[in-house]
Amino acid sequence: MDAVLADLAEHWPLYAAIPFVAALIGYVTKRVAIEMMFKPLEFVGIPPFLGWQGVVPKHGGRMAAVATDLLTANLLDLKEIFARIDPDRITREIEQPLLRAVDDIAREVLAEHHPRMWEALPTMAQELVIKQMQAQSPRIVRELMTELRENLDEVLDVKYMTVQNLTRDRRLLVRLIRETSRPEMAFIARTGIYFGFILGIAQAVVWALTKEPWVLPIAGGCIGLFTDWLAIKLIFVPREPIRLFHRYTLQGKFQRRRAEVARQYGELIAHEVLTVPNLLDAILRGPRSDRLLGLVQRMVTKAVDEQASRARPVLAVTVGPRRLTEMKQAAAEKALKRLPATVRSAEGYLTRAMDVANMVEERMLKLTPVEYEGLLRPAFRQDEWKLIAVGGIIGFLVGELQVLVMLG
Repeated sequence: MDAVLADLAEHWPLYAAIPFVAALIGYVTKRVAIEMMFKPLEFVGIPPFLGWQGVVPKHGGRMAAVATDLLTANLLDLKEIFARIDPDRITREIEQPLLRAVDDIAREVLAEHHPRMWEALPTMAQELVIKQMQAQSPRIVRELMTELRENLDEVLDVKYMTVQNLTRDRRLLVRLIRETSRPEMAFIARTGIYFGFILGIAQAVVWALTKEPWVLPIAGGCIGLFTDWLAIKLIFVPREPIRLFHRYTLQGKFQRRRAEVARQYGELIAHEVLTVPNLLDAILRGPRSDRLLGLVQRMVTKAVDEQASRARPVLAVTVGPRRLTEMKQAAAEKALKRLPATVRSAEGYLTRAMDVANMVEERMLKLTPVEYEGLLRPAFRQDEWKLIAVGGIIGFLVGELQVLVMLG
């Protein structure tokens, strides 16, 4: 024991440094593990095994599917969202671009499919035809909104839309998970400091007693492994708050922050995923877009037939039923192409009316702890062992460096 005390007195600066180095090991291993979850977005190295890709971007498809299932099953009701849209209000919001679109579409279709007849009409007659079609457009918009609300599942595949948006832009998926878990990531890094310092004290004592060269690298590896594992666990468990000594409350950090996470997640979904442009794109180009085309064609056909009812005998002779059908189809296709630009002026109203952020926030607060944990847990569960192993490897290497310093 005297020899041990003498060694401590002689080399006390080195012994005093061990806990601080161990704390640094804990912090560095956590920061590396956190960055490895999200970076790089693409595989770097020699595929398939020698290299690395961030856990989240690598498994983006699966994580996007998990997030989508949570959204569609628990957090969103698209029928309720669309029911909040007032057809009369949106008609007023898009009135001017709608009138311009009808004007352009009518002139283009008539000029393309029956140029002689259109050119032969006096200017006043042409304007009258356009005015009559414009007069019907607000009613068509209201009917279209009603049809969309009643048959939403037939024209919009929200799961497809969400997965496509999250997997197409890996940065968006990374941001969705990283932004909602930023405090948890900082917590993981801090725990590495605390746990590392405590274990470093034990390291120093064991080294003083044994002088065994393997003590520091093995202990460093254990620090990296244990603190990585423990930090991840403390994010999620315990799920329910536990009172200790009637003064302290123990609960997983992510569970404690539910109100804050719900607000952040709702805003991200509303502004990055379930946006008006994304919804329009999914309706117009998604797997069920042909059903929307059929719906618009029926409405255009009805509107044209109503306008042409008085002149049907003349049209049958001058235009012919086949060409008239082609004109209706062309008008419907052009209307769909012009839809995004036409609706753009109503984007602000639609975003406020749908109020996606508040719906997601309110419903997230009602999730069970297990359901809520599913929002973030998949980001850790896949390849979690690799992140913990990296902590152990880095801890071992730093411990070996300590040995070289102590023996030097």
